[in-house]
Amino acid sequence: MNNTQITALIIILLYMLATIAIGLISSREKDKKSNDDFLMASKSLGPVVLAGTLFAANTGGASTTGIATNVYQYGLSASWYVIAAGIGFILVSFIAPYFRRASANTVPQIISLRYGKASHIFTAFTSIAALFMATGAQIIATASIISVVTGISFNIAAIITTIVVIAYTMIGGFKSVAAANIMHVLFITIGMTTAMFIMVNNAAVGGFSELFAKARTVTDSTGANLNLVSMIKIGFPTIIGYIAMYYMTFPTGQEIVQTFCSAKDGKSAKIGSVIAGVLSAVYAIVPAIIGLIAYTCISGYAAGGAQKNALAEATIQFSPSIVAGLVLAAIVAATMSSASGNMIGTATMFTNDVFRPYINKGIKDDSKEVWVSRITMVIVGAVGLLIALTATNIISVMMTAFTLRSAGPFAAFICGLFYKNVTKRAGFISIVTGTLVAAIWIYVFNNPWGLSAIVPGGIVAFLVIFLVSAIERGLGVEAAPPIEFKDE
Repeated sequence: MNNTQITALIIILLYMLATIAIGLISSREKDKKSNDDFLMASKSLGPVVLAGTLFAANTGGASTTGIATNVYQYGLSASWYVIAAGIGFILVSFIAPYFRRASANTVPQIISLRYGKASHIFTAFTSIAALFMATGAQIIATASIISVVTGISFNIAAIITTIVVIAYTMIGGFKSVAAANIMHVLFITIGMTTAMFIMVNNAAVGGFSELFAKARTVTDSTGANLNLVSMIKIGFPTIIGYIAMYYMTFPTGQEIVQTFCSAKDGKSAKIGSVIAGVLSAVYAIVPAIIGLIAYTCISGYAAGGAQKNALAEATIQFSPSIVAGLVLAAIVAATMSSASGNMIGTATMFTNDVFRPYINKGIKDDSKEVWVSRITMVIVGAVGLLIALTATNIISVMMTAFTLRSAGPFAAFICGLFYKNVTKRAGFISIVTGTLVAAIWIYVFNNPWGLSAIVPGGIVAFLVIFLVSAIERGLGVEAAPPIEFKDE
């Protein structure tokens, strides 16, 4: 390893130790008495901490290394993956207070309040499966950084990453995740943005004007211009699909819903969601610019096609060693925070939606549930590691995870909140149908027109839930009991 790699490695290791230390400190707090305290941070998050947790949970491998990699295929329009997330957070802010007021801590629990056991079980297992995939994507991103910096194999780096994330998550629970996320957000936003400006002004890059001028001339191995500076190359169907995906997956994604449920009140949930949205939209261009530097300024880089280590390679080559260490630590921050959020979310769902109602016969036992939650986190890490060792495309893995967990439940969730005539059977049928349509769109049709499968899946789910509800109501079937919300 050269001096830059050694310095970067030291900073990354210190960062990992700091996150574990936060977990240890959080685990000693005396007010953590129940499993709900462990998993829900005692429902005490204010808007700023909540915004940081939302941003950090969503800004993972796909939003950093994934965007930089996809600049090869889509140019700067690859940043729409995160811009759309910002728009999604702002749109979801209008329904965020409902999560805090519902007498539930998980998406399946909210679904079950209106649609019953069958919908509860189906949603729980599809949501858990999606979080396994999402955890694997974050491990891929972190391990790729460590592999580039140290030269060790990707597999070894993935194992190290998994151990560290499991350690600090299971020690302190959601309080440690929320506390660490404040540090994560600072590293992700300030660290990466500062590094981007330093890299752009490197003599070999020459500033923004020269970078964009060079980028316009970059070609692939066949001599075709890559159009790297385009903000629309990704296509409007994909942009619309991204926005729809986030708007539908945030209300049905446990790692996001759990954060909203952990707010101290509905107002904090709404304000925090807006702040997270603005922060995400502004930040989106940063990893795209760094990816642009890699494909434009590293000799022969674009000729080799899309490079999964584009962000790390550009950082190592065009920034001072300390800055390189900070930006790579920021990527590690992003991926670790997302992975830990996925682990917490899966543990919460398994404990609340599987263990307590079906294994422990509906009996709430905090001491037992804390241990079940921790064991679940270890299992999530192990399965995520297995996925990381067998998959490579981060954004593809994340898109599939988002789609399969949200295409079906979103319609049932929205109608459960606002449509008084929806029936139990209609909710269940729409959840299953929307999920099946999304799966067919992905695995049979291979996402035609670049449109996310969550769009056709969601549309069909809405059509089904309204049609079946209308038919059943016409036959005299009673509407599902409304969800009761707590006053604040």
